Amino acid sequence: MKVYSVIIVQLMIWSGYTFLEWLSKHDHPIYNVIMFLVFFYLAVIFGNYIMKSARRTLFTTFVSLGLYASLQLALSLFIH
Repeated sequence: MKVYSVIIVQLMIWSGYTFLEWLSKHDHPIYNVIMFLVFFYLAVIFGNYIMKSARRTLFTTFVSLGLYASLQLALSLFIH
């Protein structure tokens, strides 16, 4: 149940990143990379707070990021 909760909240974190990236679409790309690293750090910190295991946290974070990226790709294919 902890993994499911962490994935749901991390999907919300990735959604927040996507929203802020959309708001800053005219910024320099390095700022988007820095912003991604900040959101990645937040996702890892939150996951580690809930799960108390660094290895499971990183695995869950990469799973949630992959899930979110695949959903974004699927949505972009349907919209365009």
